[in-house]
Amino acid sequence: MEVNTQATDSPVRAAASVVMLRDGASGLEVFLLKRHGLSDVLGGAYVFPGGKVDLADAHADLLAHLDTPAPALHAALHEPNLDHPAAAALYVAALREAFEETGVLYANGAGAQHAAQATSLLREGRAFDEVISLSRLQLAASALQPWSRWITPSVGGVMRKRFDTRFFLAVVPPGQVATHDNHEATESVWLTPRAALQQYWDGLIELAPPQIMSLSHLAGHVSADTALAEARQRPPPVILPEPFEHEGVRVICYPGDERHSVRERALPGPTRLHYRNRRFEPAGGVESLFAYIQSS
Repeated sequence: MEVNTQATDSPVRAAASVVMLRDGASGLEVFLLKRHGLSDVLGGAYVFPGGKVDLADAHADLLAHLDTPAPALHAALHEPNLDHPAAAALYVAALREAFEETGVLYANGAGAQHAAQATSLLREGRAFDEVISLSRLQLAASALQPWSRWITPSVGGVMRKRFDTRFFLAVVPPGQVATHDNHEATESVWLTPRAALQQYWDGLIELAPPQIMSLSHLAGHVSADTALAEARQRPPPVILPEPFEHEGVRVICYPGDERHSVRERALPGPTRLHYRNRRFEPAGGVESLFAYIQSS
């Protein structure tokens, strides 16, 4: 993974991502997709399902299929500068991307058969809004819990494209099975957050900083319920990473770090990552990513 060392004037695009959770034999597990190696956004890296908000995501007919009114969704995001339709469109984008990339359909009462039928319609070339309309389903925006908001820096990130991404937590609906689409993603896996970070450290998988820090945060939770409960109790933290050079090494710091312009800590775990060995490493090694576990 390469770090972007030159400033980009790319516009910041709204995006949404779903951190899909389940309780496994070893505790909380997270679903990760491996992006196609030729993807221009984090190609080859393991990511949470998600993507940019499309214009159609804000269409009134599609918003009408949400099970939660737009004002309530807006309030949950804690973003006063957003209007209600834009807030609701973020939820639609998250639900759409989760369905398109994993086959999981967050809709009230939808089981494996509903998801399979909806997938068939999608493969016929039907748009997402048409799939939902034909399926006569109500999209379960209530299943999504705002978790965090990450804004790609203009320099020092791993992409030249910039995104303003809202991350949502959501438990996979009973009876449905998440998998990769063999198009945008070529592999998928359920891992505990700790196992995912250990595999990253061992060079088995590639992760970008938002995934590293999010997994570090989730590693402190024993179940999906505890993660969701924490998310409900506080506004989603806003994370705009700030890069700097230290002794010839590129460093990305986060709110709460002594070098960051925001002094209040936004995340547990390390407040900075160093770009070494073509990857991002905390100063204290892999164990520092589990500080939240040790202190909770």
